[in-house]
Amino acid sequence: MYFSDDKELYSTVGLNIKRKRKEKGFTQQQLCEKVGISLSYLSKIEAANCDKSFSLAMLNQIANALKVEIIEFFNI
Repeated sequence: MYFSDDKELYSTVGLNIKRKRKEKGFTQQQLCEKVGISLSYLSKIEAANCDKSFSLAMLNQIANALKVEIIEFFNI
């Protein structure tokens, strides 16, 4: 897969996190509690115009909480 810039990368990952969260039946608050992050941080990550950078460790924690493969967040 190829992303034209960082903004496209973060936006894609954020929207996929949101989609997977909803598929698993979690509210933002519930996911935040499982991962140990603030609601405002997750909201920024999931925003369609996301330009918030986040670590691979954070992405891994979110994937583990949702019980999904981390690679699923990168699907275009």
